[in-house]
Amino acid sequence: MSAPASRGRPPVIDDLAVVVATLAAPPESLGVTHWSARLLGKHLGISFASVARIWREHDLKPWKRETFKFSTDPELDAKVRDVVGLYLNPPDKAVVVCIDEKTQIQALDRTAPILPMRAGLPEKATHDYLRHGTTSLFAALEVATGTVTDACYQRHTHAEFLDFLKLVAKAYPQVRLHVVADNYATHKHPKVKNWLAKNPRVTMHFTPTSGSWMNMVEIFFGIITRQESGSGGGSGGGQRLGGAQPGIDQ
Repeated sequence: MSAPASRGRPPVIDDLAVVVATLAAPPESLGVTHWSARLLGKHLGISFASVARIWREHDLKPWKRETFKFSTDPELDAKVRDVVGLYLNPPDKAVVVCIDEKTQIQALDRTAPILPMRAGLPEKATHDYLRHGTTSLFAALEVATGTVTDACYQRHTHAEFLDFLKLVAKAYPQVRLHVVADNYATHKHPKVKNWLAKNPRVTMHFTPTSGSWMNMVEIFFGIITRQESGSGGGSGGGQRLGGAQPGIDQ
């Protein structure tokens, strides 16, 4: 019997070359923005499995992209210290609330009732839907307790903000009230400033420009968005405009 044919020396793969190629942008001729394991493997003449292994070993994920933004606020340091200081060491016998608006909330209904989940089958909803207008949700989150004061308005001008600010002040009577808000122009309207001057127990604190993520009510908005999105089930537009209310009450 003849000896089996030799397979020869296994190919030597330069891991560093794969890493360098991964970090470089693909050629324009490929028409892609980032490498895939198969595309880079073909480009380098190695298997996609080898590329995937090297990516795992070096924790490279070229398909992922995150965003960042620099604040150009000249008072960045002072505003960060002010807001964070309120959270970590609030004034004695005072209430700290975070206020913001979630605008252009669409009131949608599915054209047929949602089919409930069953064993082996997910919940199903019709692809098409009916529009019932939009609303703007104003919310004030009390930092110490998580209590939320809310109201919906058809618009979100300084008039609605001032009306909601008065509502929040009424909800916390006879205590000093520290309000954290972003730099939206309506929050600094002359009529708002005039009302604040007549109500010195209410003090505004503004997050830095491009720093609205420091406003803790944004966390609340994120929660109700995840819990309520896509839940319209043909119950009527009037009810859907207030669809977030159960999530707020919880």
